[in-house]
Amino acid sequence: MKKIHKLILKAFIQPFFVTFFIVMFVLLMLFLFKYIDDLIGKGFEWYIILELMMYASATNVAMALPLSILLSSIMTFGSLGENYELVAIKSAGVPLSRAMYPMVLMVTFLSISAFIFSDYMLPVANLKYFSLLYDARQQKSTNLLPEGIFSNSFPNYTIRVHKKDPDGVRLYGMMIYEKNPSTGNNNVIFAKEGSMYRTPDDSFLVLKLKDGIRYEETSGDKGYNPRQRLTRLRFKETEQKFDLSNMKFKRTNESEFKSAYQMMNLKQLKQARKEIEFKLDSGLSTEFRTFSPYVKYFSVPHQTKPNQVKYKLAANLLNTFKPEERLSTVGAALGEARSLQETIVSKIEMRKGAAENVRRTKVEYQRKFTLSAACLVLFLIGAPLGAIIRKGGLGLPVVVSVAFFLIYHIISTIGEKSAKDGNVSPVVGMWIAIVVLTPLGFFLTYKAATDSALFDVDIYKKFFVRIIDQTSKRFKKTRTSIG
Repeated sequence: MKKIHKLILKAFIQPFFVTFFIVMFVLLMLFLFKYIDDLIGKGFEWYIILELMMYASATNVAMALPLSILLSSIMTFGSLGENYELVAIKSAGVPLSRAMYPMVLMVTFLSISAFIFSDYMLPVANLKYFSLLYDARQQKSTNLLPEGIFSNSFPNYTIRVHKKDPDGVRLYGMMIYEKNPSTGNNNVIFAKEGSMYRTPDDSFLVLKLKDGIRYEETSGDKGYNPRQRLTRLRFKETEQKFDLSNMKFKRTNESEFKSAYQMMNLKQLKQARKEIEFKLDSGLSTEFRTFSPYVKYFSVPHQTKPNQVKYKLAANLLNTFKPEERLSTVGAALGEARSLQETIVSKIEMRKGAAENVRRTKVEYQRKFTLSAACLVLFLIGAPLGAIIRKGGLGLPVVVSVAFFLIYHIISTIGEKSAKDGNVSPVVGMWIAIVVLTPLGFFLTYKAATDSALFDVDIYKKFFVRIIDQTSKRFKKTRTSIG
């Protein structure tokens, strides 16, 4: 490897890692902003949050890696062009395509690594991430008794606290409804003040109530009315104990999430698609046997066999029945028609769902490859673009890279949605962004190799100034001729 190649490769590696971690940090902050309400105030251990953030970072690689390659390639060649190092390389007889050779190898290695990651590691990360996120969102808040709100945190109890001290221990104006599933709210407790604490093993929440009254409704000695007798009990101090077992963080079995296509690799996606298509084919044969008699005898013309007795239906078949039999005959025919219609509708919806699942498996299958292709295409855009704009740092390269990445992301999102809806083929929908941007990459590479001033502001400024001058001269000649 020549020194020029080492120089370019060294200039690329450092910005790549810096931009990659910056993009990952931004995406991780977006994740926290999105799910902050589902994570705060639920008493998670610190390692649960850290584990969730780690899995979220792994799922963000599919977006962070192409963007960081695009940004770092623009920064690398933009810095080389700004410091006239690219001019010196070209003056030494090394063309731009040859100068990009080590970076092409580097990006190719990253693309292969991205494919391996998306096929082997990303399904596992998605499984861990979505299962843990689901359990975290299902976890109840540790603020069991908020002020001024009827809380249903405990089964068969509804509790309202009028006011709480800042320490969260002293309570005032308490109201507790003890619900009976069969008869309703049979017991009600009112207390002027109280306090709450947890048992040492964190299994129960204990409420110490003071200066209160308890109302109980029970069945009487006679009759079956469960609310016949009302009992009122006054107390100076009492305790209520509530079970906290359902408040602890519980993990769902990860096998319940493995059926999602995002948690599958290429082999599993192929197997899932084959199973769905097999069910579709077997269902089609069953449906054919169900509906073929109707098609055969009412839609397809047929001839009688030589030894078959010929028959001919009457012009008005109902006239052949007795008057008292006509209504039951018509009702039976309508019932059979409705049953057949419902069967057809259910079969259609079932086939639509199965066809949608097949499309989703194909979309996820193609996604394994589009990540690697996106890295190559965005590098093909970024490297010549940096050589053209000749600006390094995190200023103009960030703006340009974000603009091109948004174009790629919007096109790929629209294509993916169209593929899932069945408007286009999954292959076309997932590769449309790559197909659109690849010619642009070759065009920019050609312009950079020919030292085109494609983004030189002065050239465009002179062009518009010349047009304005010509327009003003023509306007003056027109006014002079009219005058």
